[in-house]
Amino acid sequence: MGQKTNSNKGNGEIRLPEVPVLVLGGEVAFWLTADGEIEKTSLQRAAARVLREPPLLVHRPNVARRLGVNPFPAFDLMELYAFTFPARQCLPTARGIAKAAGLPVSADPEEQTLALFDAANIILSNLTGLKNNNWKSAMAIAMTMGQAGWNWAPSVLAALGLAESRDRFGGLDVWRDLSEWPDFAPEPPADDIAVSEFEARERLKEMLGDNAEARPQQADFSALASHAFVPRNQADVPNIVLAEAGTGTGKTLGYIAPASLWAEKNGTAVWISTFTKNLQRQIDDELDRLYQDPAKKAGKAVIRKGRENYLCLLNFEEALQGGAAPNSEQVVLGLVASWIEATRDGDMVGGDFPSWLLELEGRGRITRLADRRGECIYSACPHYRKCFIEKSGRKARKADIVIANHALVMINGATRPDDPYLPKRYVFDEGHHLFDAADSAFSAHLTGQETAELRRWIAGSDTGRKSRMRGLENRISDLIGDNESGNDALQKAIRAARKLPAEGWLARVREGAPSGPMEEFLTHIRRQVLARCGQPDSPYSIECAIDDIVPELPDAAQKLEKALTGLASPMTKLAKILLGKLDEEAEELDTATRHRIEAAVQGISRRTLLAITPWREMLKELENPTPDGFVDWFAIERVAGRELDLGYYRSYIDPTRPFAETILKPAHGVVITSATLRDSFGEDESWQAADMRTGAHHMVLPPMRAHLASPFNFARQTRVIVVTDVRRDHMKEVSAAYRELFLASGGGALGLFTAIWRLRAVHENIRGPLAAAGLDLYAQHQDALDTSTLVDIFREEENSVLLGTDAVRDGVDVPGRSLRLLVFDRIPWPRPDIKHKARKKAFGGSKYDDKLTRLKLKQAYGRLLRREDDFGVFVMLDSMLPSRLTSAFPPDVEIHRLGLKNAIALTRNFIAEKEQAFKKNIIG
Repeated sequence: MGQKTNSNKGNGEIRLPEVPVLVLGGEVAFWLTADGEIEKTSLQRAAARVLREPPLLVHRPNVARRLGVNPFPAFDLMELYAFTFPARQCLPTARGIAKAAGLPVSADPEEQTLALFDAANIILSNLTGLKNNNWKSAMAIAMTMGQAGWNWAPSVLAALGLAESRDRFGGLDVWRDLSEWPDFAPEPPADDIAVSEFEARERLKEMLGDNAEARPQQADFSALASHAFVPRNQADVPNIVLAEAGTGTGKTLGYIAPASLWAEKNGTAVWISTFTKNLQRQIDDELDRLYQDPAKKAGKAVIRKGRENYLCLLNFEEALQGGAAPNSEQVVLGLVASWIEATRDGDMVGGDFPSWLLELEGRGRITRLADRRGECIYSACPHYRKCFIEKSGRKARKADIVIANHALVMINGATRPDDPYLPKRYVFDEGHHLFDAADSAFSAHLTGQETAELRRWIAGSDTGRKSRMRGLENRISDLIGDNESGNDALQKAIRAARKLPAEGWLARVREGAPSGPMEEFLTHIRRQVLARCGQPDSPYSIECAIDDIVPELPDAAQKLEKALTGLASPMTKLAKILLGKLDEEAEELDTATRHRIEAAVQGISRRTLLAITPWREMLKELENPTPDGFVDWFAIERVAGRELDLGYYRSYIDPTRPFAETILKPAHGVVITSATLRDSFGEDESWQAADMRTGAHHMVLPPMRAHLASPFNFARQTRVIVVTDVRRDHMKEVSAAYRELFLASGGGALGLFTAIWRLRAVHENIRGPLAAAGLDLYAQHQDALDTSTLVDIFREEENSVLLGTDAVRDGVDVPGRSLRLLVFDRIPWPRPDIKHKARKKAFGGSKYDDKLTRLKLKQAYGRLLRREDDFGVFVMLDSMLPSRLTSAFPPDVEIHRLGLKNAIALTRNFIAEKEQAFKKNIIG
């Protein structure tokens, strides 16, 4: 056990800490003592014991959450893994760490405790074999973390052998060893050579290989998509292909074929945009078929995200400077330093940074290292030529395929309409989410958080911390130089920004003691919302209409509008002066300085045009009817009863209108695809829904539309059940239904909920019985793990159960036995808020509600079958499901309306039958 020292032939020796190993199994804690004995205790006793005796375990915060205690000192194997194998994925479970270590994976908690001990030995043994620079870097980082009190440091240093730290940063200055991005000559103008249907089909054949199974739908999809890759015939009239491709069609490779061929022919990139990070990863994996050489793929394909997703090296350096950070911070920075040396592209959100590390070490501690406030100083930064963000942007300009997300595409189009690097060809996968993505991108929020953030961006932090958070002056004063008008405009902008909310604004507003015109405005909004919302004590967000505003608001709005005008004017002048410098000093400015100026102008213009200008318009119109095409409301944003923000909100009733203007019309060709584009309720209305959700109805010419049916036999491979005798608002009955259905399926089950409180109630009621049956239960909003990690665990552990809300439904892609049952608690009607009320009125009344609900049901049902041999049962626990909504399911699938007893029997028998057939096929 941990008392032993194991010799090895590497640099050092393995010395495990002399502590017990802890694994939780259901409602029981399993301990492996230093003497090698297995002990079982209750969770209550384990909660007391961990405070006295720090154990070796996996993912300390999640264990603490399950024990019902605050995080406690422990030897977390996930920290050791993150240090030893940075940028490598591993599930944060006992089985996950065993698999990553190459050990047999067991469902028995007693065997898992032994596996954790062996895994620790294996992980440390990898450190003993490090050589040269890898060894020196690991040693320096470990020593710094050890000085900060990292409890794994003695074991790590023993495995590495001792050495001296190399400089004032304690070995964490890992940016020194990063490569710089190379300079290239500007690319020549792109061609516009068409891709034919035949060429698209041939490229697909090449990607699939000679031995691939024939999939006619995939080849037809590829040929259809090629119509977006021909020259357009008229300005503002792109070639749009709207394609609904059923599950199993193989649409990803289907559109990669013509897209990659067009990019090769024309010397410029095609952007493939998704809504979820999970699909980005899948597309990246599929590109391995096209670019089998990793080195070639690195140059031809790039994942592109917003700046806030990437680690900022200057932020990292500033976090290290002075050595004033607490010891726990130094440990976090050490783990990040290890990752920086190994990362593919510096992407901290959805890339190769382990998502579970965010929860393990504190999300805020890590995300602050990204450029989340738009404060980049570009070429003035000492790390500019090694910057992950700059590398990604430059790679995208030379790549053939850029994998992006809907939000980034829309923001780029709105803020950089004249950018020559904006793509002319797009593929929007998960096209059913374009409406919601556009709603987020093109809405205006005049709130406390938004205005406080604008103040920080311009005037800097009120805390006085020495960093780039000192504001715009620190970032661009050298660009302005001795230009008197520029310096005057800058100082006026800073003074005007200081009238916006400062630190502590929310407390002052709640106490009725506002400081400045924005806080005064928010104070009156808060009073109106609390007076009129109907449920002022609700733990969730509350809102009210802006009709008949309280008497004090018009005067407060006028003061605020005047203050924002005083900010907009110098900001606009500042942008003009900087643009003038580009022209006047064109001969003298180097490329890096020009880039800095352009970026500064873009940042100023973005905040002026997309924030300050809409806010001023909203304030001027406050006493008038809301302009046509928009919906306004006041709201207080709450999470679990805690107020986070409040303010005045405006959205487009149809947000695809600005999407069509800024993205679709300037494009030359666009493919929009999804498995769930159409409504599937009446042939005439089905494509209307697709047009409305994607912005195609705003185009001069209609798109090319096509539906490619799924090759799956849904009638044979699935069952749809509506339970008729469970009262949906009686949580004991709902919990019992979930419990028995999950037991009938033997796990492999996803429970979907329309409200977080319902999820929590069911979780509390079923966790004991499921644990007794040996089924692991995971839950969004309950476990101390992010949603993507929960889905990854669920995908890997075939007999587990996962509870979640909409985010889980959209992000789940789980082929195989891991998902064989999906249970919905209630009909997922749209949330009846003010925004939805306006859209419902504009888009057809109750038919609009039905349309959105059918699309949600269709999307959820589609999770069951991801490959040809999948099977599953879809259960709706709401007996009120009307027949007009059942067209969300394939027409040949029978809807079984049964009592719970018969629903359980049908679920058990159907799954058992399919499992037996599956086993026979394997044996055969």
